[in-house]
Amino acid sequence: MTLGRLALGVAAAWGAYAWGAHVVTPACVWRGDRARRRIALTFDDGPDPAWTPRVLDLLRERRVPGSFFLVGERAARAPETVRRMAAEGHEVASHGWSHRSLWLCGPWRTGEEIGRTHALLTALAGSEPRHFRPPWGMVNAAMFGALRRHGERCVFWSIQPEGLRSAPPDLQVRHVLRRAHAGAIVDLHDAEGTPGAPERVLAALPAMIDGLRDAGYDPVTVTALLG
Repeated sequence: MTLGRLALGVAAAWGAYAWGAHVVTPACVWRGDRARRRIALTFDDGPDPAWTPRVLDLLRERRVPGSFFLVGERAARAPETVRRMAAEGHEVASHGWSHRSLWLCGPWRTGEEIGRTHALLTALAGSEPRHFRPPWGMVNAAMFGALRRHGERCVFWSIQPEGLRSAPPDLQVRHVLRRAHAGAIVDLHDAEGTPGAPERVLAALPAMIDGLRDAGYDPVTVTALLG
């Protein structure tokens, strides 16, 4: 009986710490100002040594700024790519140090995931990251305090053309154009995600960007979107 009660108590505490913290997420950023036809293209899980530079090449050709939510340990292995992002006007943001779900991180580990990445990206980009996206979209109670300490805001998304299931490039384009709205934040993957995600995103981007512009949308960074 005692062990059963202990297990129940542990489960309840974890539920409040991890799942319960999602009650607060409506106060996080999900979209920007609806009064202006602006939209943010964001990229998760990079930098990828092969695909992220190709995404950057395409964005430079199209004169589109992106917001890159970077995994710290991957950024540490590709410092020149991070510096290039900053130099070319893209936003460098945080996706945690190891891409570990915050549901599996205690308060100390959560602080490390956020703080260590903040310090690295500040050093590489020359300015402090202002935004953080939790891996897998999963938060915990300790995340909010850690973000306040580092002056970051939690950013989710309002359009995600490819989640846990792969989606071909043409379907991703249709998904984004059909759901596009003023202030939308589009979640894409320039690394990892589902197998082959970066290649599909690279193939989808030209038609996606052209379609958004034809519809009167101006692609901007998350920081610009939020004013």
